[in-house]
Amino acid sequence: MEPNEENGGSTSREEQEEALVALIEHRTREVKNLRHRIAYYKTQLDEAEKRLQDSESKLARLRGQTNAVLSKSTLDDGIKTVKTERRSTSPIDRNEGSTKNQHQSKTELVIPSVNPKISQPVLLPKSSAKASITSSSEATPGVHNSPITGGSSRGKSDKSHGHRLSSEHQKSEIKDKGTKRKFEQKEHKELIPLIRKSSSPSLVHCQTSNHISSQHKRKLRSIALCPVNDQLFVTSALDGVVNFWQVQAKGAGASRLSTTDCASQKQRRWPEDLAWHPEGNSLFSVYSADSGDSQVSITNLNKGQGGERVKFLEDKPHVKGIINGIVFMPWENTCFVTGGSDHAVILWSEQDGENKWKPKALHRNLHSSAVMGVAGMQQKQIVLSVGADRRIFGYDVRVGRADFKHQVDSKCMSVLPNPCDFNLFMVQTGTHERQLRLFDIRLRNTELHAFGWKQESSDSQSALINQAWSPDGLYITSGSADPVIHIFDIRYTAHKPSQSIRAHQKRVFRALWLQSIPLVISISSDLNIGLHKVH
Repeated sequence: MEPNEENGGSTSREEQEEALVALIEHRTREVKNLRHRIAYYKTQLDEAEKRLQDSESKLARLRGQTNAVLSKSTLDDGIKTVKTERRSTSPIDRNEGSTKNQHQSKTELVIPSVNPKISQPVLLPKSSAKASITSSSEATPGVHNSPITGGSSRGKSDKSHGHRLSSEHQKSEIKDKGTKRKFEQKEHKELIPLIRKSSSPSLVHCQTSNHISSQHKRKLRSIALCPVNDQLFVTSALDGVVNFWQVQAKGAGASRLSTTDCASQKQRRWPEDLAWHPEGNSLFSVYSADSGDSQVSITNLNKGQGGERVKFLEDKPHVKGIINGIVFMPWENTCFVTGGSDHAVILWSEQDGENKWKPKALHRNLHSSAVMGVAGMQQKQIVLSVGADRRIFGYDVRVGRADFKHQVDSKCMSVLPNPCDFNLFMVQTGTHERQLRLFDIRLRNTELHAFGWKQESSDSQSALINQAWSPDGLYITSGSADPVIHIFDIRYTAHKPSQSIRAHQKRVFRALWLQSIPLVISISSDLNIGLHKVH
């Protein structure tokens, strides 16, 4: 018995030792992770302090100038020249970065971004208060956490001053129309050689998940991130309403900044799909071509509530059925593409003048069924389109003909180019457990990889389920008919998800990655928005 007891004790000690070693490794990684975060936030703190000092010095210089001027009219003229860094028209405390002051300001509020590269701000009207967020071409983790509140307790002079700023800004908008936007070519990274090279996946760790009400009355349909500041996003639903949101407290929550009725004019249809203008100052929605209804609307985020905020384009190039997708092209000349149930792919080019867009049919007969998804490639002016006819086309806009064609084994429902490798794109299909396919634009009829998931709650594959690439281009998140977010590592050899996160109570439509902070935002038919902190 004694040898057995000794063996049992030895085994017990070995198990304890292994458990402790594993615990030490886990806590070592935890410490490294926390140290990395501390260093990151120290850097952010230094930058925030520099911005605060810069703002305080500008305010001091401004006050020094205005003290020498006795005329009130001259003072008003002076205020007009500093509209990008002022937080309100009332006197400002020297500690202008405090949260208290941000909440008290109810006139025109300007929240500067880190390293602004695009001068045009996004004004966020809400009932009786207006606020503007200066856009940057790189989204910043330093977005202020103060919700923008409605109402105004200021006097007439404050209101008239806010009106002057708004009207002056709108004049500058019209003046800038017709000019090319500042275009920054992204850097290409070779990711295709990494596909299916790892026998084990690199996992994405989900730390916390928070859920907030979408404040929509019917099921959610779309979510889209602002291209110049991804901590601003919009959601749409079957109620025809578009809600405008801002992420708060590094992803702990989100506040609704405004809500707009974007239902179509005749049939009062909801937006089928949404796309931000590349400058982040307006939102484009598509509807249906049936009954002569409006096909495209533009929601101008620089204008207040009411009918003037939403404008419907007069042109109606689609001839029938639902318009399934709208995407802006990643090219220097501003344009967007729509794909519809009438088999057509339409290119809309921006013209001189405010909100002038000219449609041109790229093709109407290449697809023999509904076009379900469209996208544009970075390195060439090629428009990708996928259809229920199982076909994938790459159309060369400059040459005016199809550059390539793929045929798959089931209907296609969406297409998504990789954000880093400009030759790589993903197509969603209707084949169970092989829903997602990867292709190289340079290879004809060659599938690089196929992966997917099992569905427990439904046998059919819904076109409302969509995917998103991670900012580094190595992962794909996908919604599901089940209440989970599937995550795929393209380096993983298996055909199944590298991991699945239970995220909602009902089906998940889409989960988008933010680039500015480690956060994934999801929407679900449970009418909630999920905010998932990842690392």
